[in-house]
Amino acid sequence: MEMQQFYYDNKIVKKFIYATLLWGIVGFSVGLLLAFMFLFPNLTDGISWLSFGRLRPLHTNAVIFAFVGNAIFAGVYYSLQRLLKARMASDFLSNFNFWGWQLIIVAAAITLPLGYTTSKEYAELEWPIDIAIALVWVAFGANMIWTILQRRQRHLYVAIWFYLGTFVTVAVLHIFNSLALPVGFLKSYSVYAGVQDALVQWWYGHNAVAFFLTTPFLGLMYYFVPKAANRPVYSYRLSIVHFWSLIFIYIWAGPHHLLYTSLPEWAQNLGVAFSVMLIAPSWGGMINGLLTLRGAWDKVRVDPVLKFMVVAITGYGMATFEGPMLSLKNVNAIAHFSDWIIAHVHVGALAWNGFLTFGMLYWLVPRMFKTKLYSTALANFHFWIGTLGIIMYALPMYVAGFVQASMWKQFNPDGTLTYGNFLETVNEIIPMYWMRAIGGSLFILGAFVMLYNIVKTVRSGSGVTDELAEAAALTKVSKYRTSKEGWHTWLERRPVKLTIYATVAILIGGVVQIIPTLLVKSNIPTITSVQPYTPLELEGRDIYIREGCVGCHSQMVRPFRSEVERYGEFAKAGEFVYDHPFLWGSKRTGPDLLRIGGKYNDSWHLNHMYDPQSTSPGSIMPSYQWLVRDELDKSDTEGKMKAMVSLGVPYTKEDIANAQASMEEQGAKIQENLYADPDFATNYEADKKYAQENGQTFIEMKDREIVALIAYLQRLGTDIKVKDIEDQLSAKN
Repeated sequence: MEMQQFYYDNKIVKKFIYATLLWGIVGFSVGLLLAFMFLFPNLTDGISWLSFGRLRPLHTNAVIFAFVGNAIFAGVYYSLQRLLKARMASDFLSNFNFWGWQLIIVAAAITLPLGYTTSKEYAELEWPIDIAIALVWVAFGANMIWTILQRRQRHLYVAIWFYLGTFVTVAVLHIFNSLALPVGFLKSYSVYAGVQDALVQWWYGHNAVAFFLTTPFLGLMYYFVPKAANRPVYSYRLSIVHFWSLIFIYIWAGPHHLLYTSLPEWAQNLGVAFSVMLIAPSWGGMINGLLTLRGAWDKVRVDPVLKFMVVAITGYGMATFEGPMLSLKNVNAIAHFSDWIIAHVHVGALAWNGFLTFGMLYWLVPRMFKTKLYSTALANFHFWIGTLGIIMYALPMYVAGFVQASMWKQFNPDGTLTYGNFLETVNEIIPMYWMRAIGGSLFILGAFVMLYNIVKTVRSGSGVTDELAEAAALTKVSKYRTSKEGWHTWLERRPVKLTIYATVAILIGGVVQIIPTLLVKSNIPTITSVQPYTPLELEGRDIYIREGCVGCHSQMVRPFRSEVERYGEFAKAGEFVYDHPFLWGSKRTGPDLLRIGGKYNDSWHLNHMYDPQSTSPGSIMPSYQWLVRDELDKSDTEGKMKAMVSLGVPYTKEDIANAQASMEEQGAKIQENLYADPDFATNYEADKKYAQENGQTFIEMKDREIVALIAYLQRLGTDIKVKDIEDQLSAKN
């Protein structure tokens, strides 16, 4: 049999390794800064691009798409070539993947702190960047499939199944969730509204975790754990069951993020059922990974690479047990909106993704640079300090979650809330926030130790060159099954069929859940009293989105006695029909705002945004003083309203033509309310005189951003009255 010589492309792997290390430090550092902002809310006082609301999506995007994303590419480019006995098909596409991905990360690092965001969890980037993501992702997938078609290895190993499943699913999720109508270069509105937008977003959001943070890492686990342990995968049959059941079931589970919301009950129950089923394939994968180490436990005790991998797989098992448990309605009623979810997410992110990446890099770098790891002792130190950091981060957050849920739901004997002031909950969990910050500090200390260890290892080794390899050419692959060949064995040498079957498996769940919600009008009953936002309120809503308020405040009152007593009437699906995008939120660092309209006067809202502690002593909300100073940009209001009309919002031509006059009138009324209030710290004439004396342009209060935000906040929850809804329902029945 003729042998062929070829070269593995190691240079692309090296580039992604370096990017993983760089963006890991950046993402962890921003996360640590955010943890300390819970303790020192005015740590970045007055700097808009360093405010909590703008930095939070930067942290999640940096960790998920920059750190984890680059780690995925590094591991895939290294393992795929060796599993296929072939060089990547196109060096150009490999480098396009690398540089395109880094430019996307840089674009995110610039736009998110500047407030350009869609507000959709894990999908905050605006439409030009979304298009770039799609192009780069398709280039990655095309290069991978092209390489598979040129392989010298007949059968596709299990890791490659997961890589292919990841490619097709992330592409589908990203494209459908990112459908938006552009208003300007960095402004767009989701094509979906309210309940529909929420379902599509969490169909994406949950499966971004499933198919970006899980399936590719399972592929990496199936390659690197056996390599590091020098043992075969425990069970080939279990890997088959693991793959197909996981990709089919996972896609259905998104609605468990929306339990007790305005989402139709049938969709919620579907999400619960499939979420509970998920524990079987998830734990099947964990068992397959851990039992691969059977007979190698003596090596685990001394090898830091295997230590990282064991804790990573264990973290995966913990997170994938907790996920189905959190999808049970009685558990979700306690955990949702609380810090329990923060603990759950970070067990997965820090242990599963973080530690598997660390273990992979400790194994890869010495082999890439043909040397030994600089210091095993430092790697062991990293392991123990990182493990301690995860524990000190997660455990206090679990405690905080239980404390929050307990305090939110307690009643006095007379039927009133025991803790009616939301800040009582906040103050109670400050010690847990201190422990989280300490745990995060330990974790990032370990990352810096790793960085030093890797740099010293690289410097002690030789330069990365393309690695010479040799393998026999693959003879023509028959498309027919042989008599002794199993169905799946046959499928493993038919990559196009395997990819198509995987695509069908993931599409079934999405089609069944999303199409009825989008097309069947009875799923989203309308409420006649709900009207579109005024032009000024629409501008205020955009400011609310820009400042990331949705990261700390929900707009979804669930049908619990405690929530109705605290916030007002529970949310109805028809309230959100004009909300592009939806703003239900997923965390309550502050109280729910769905019924905030009219609860406080205009002056209170201005003072609260300028100095939150002045109106709410003990608040950990940062100040937003620039909103009080900056002029509202009204230049594109008509364009925004026209975009909304295209999305089904019933603005008339007169509404659009009179937008400026409407904003002037509503703004003037709020300005009058502010200056008439004795609690307002200044007055119109004093403001004007101060500006003149200091050579500043005087901006009328009615033309400032804060007035638009006040208009939006005062509108929230005021469209419906319980009696009106009951009358409508009676009329329909």
